[in-house]
Amino acid sequence: MVLLASPHNAGFCPPPPIVRTNRLPGSSVVDAAGPKMSKQNPLISDTAGRKRRGAAGVRAVAAASENLNGGHRILLSDVVVKQTRRVYLGRKWNSLDMATAGVVLFMHLLCLFAPITFNWGAFWVAVALYVVTGLLGITLSFHRNLTHRSFNLPKWLEYFCACCGVQALQGSPMDWVSTHRYHHQFCDSDRDPHSPIEGFWFSHMSWLFDHDSVIERCGEPNNVADLQKQPFYRFLRSTYIIHPITLGALLYALGGFSFLVWGMGVRIVWVYHITWLVNSACHVWGHQAWNTRDLSRNNWWVALLAFGEGWHNNHHAFEYSAQHGLEWWQLDMTWYLVRLLEAVGLATDVKVPSDTHKQRMAFNNEIFSK
Repeated sequence: MVLLASPHNAGFCPPPPIVRTNRLPGSSVVDAAGPKMSKQNPLISDTAGRKRRGAAGVRAVAAASENLNGGHRILLSDVVVKQTRRVYLGRKWNSLDMATAGVVLFMHLLCLFAPITFNWGAFWVAVALYVVTGLLGITLSFHRNLTHRSFNLPKWLEYFCACCGVQALQGSPMDWVSTHRYHHQFCDSDRDPHSPIEGFWFSHMSWLFDHDSVIERCGEPNNVADLQKQPFYRFLRSTYIIHPITLGALLYALGGFSFLVWGMGVRIVWVYHITWLVNSACHVWGHQAWNTRDLSRNNWWVALLAFGEGWHNNHHAFEYSAQHGLEWWQLDMTWYLVRLLEAVGLATDVKVPSDTHKQRMAFNNEIFSK
């Protein structure tokens, strides 16, 4: 296991050189400052000098922003909506926008048949695919492995988990990873692809339907060279839509319309909104434990639904870390799976934050004794 003491905020950066020590068998410590991008921006107030506190006490958005832009606060939160963007009306939709909206709408409409097609077989198919696509695909593969390189997997397992992520119907690995790296690089600024400073629903899902907006903010998705050079990920991108269609056909062949409704519609919409809640709710409601100078929050109920992804302030403080639930009581199913894979020799170079880095990210540089 690798203990890191420096964040990597400028999109994807390779980890700094490993300094081997005799501290623990098979472990290493990195204490060199790696490349990072300042997260200070006029929308985020300086949080230095404050003690850790909940959402009610965190004033992450500067009051000047509210005065200048006539913003309003999101319900039960201190987050100020700086501006709103016309997503649905009053703008030109391109073909990708319409295709994305069409798929999302179709999956939600398919859920309307859930009550009349319910049976326990279909229900358990949905649960199993929720774990396969949500845990193995999105949180383990797309997020912690491919986006942040928190650990390494054998290529056959890395590719298998990436295929599981494709079945979540949230985009190809290259597209998903690119957007998320830009989110960390420009977090809660005007260039963030999905920040609640433009409204809760914008950060939750509306941003998905305006692809030109993401390009305007961040530029072309040129921050995934590590994936682009691998033929397998180029293949998944070019054949992306074929994979969920194939799964849908297989489910229909195995269990008829009920398997299709529950294994595709209900399961996909469920995983959609759980993933989206990390972008929206975890930047609006919850607790800030670390001085990240953004709106990220630790949200326990999102963590329960999203296999540990809800410990979002922890994640933004230590983006490279494979462990998001840093306290013993912070349930993190993805981390437990990583530890299992590490125990059987399948996950290597597993990264977690060092005590030095924790102290540096703490409010007032509080010292944490573990």
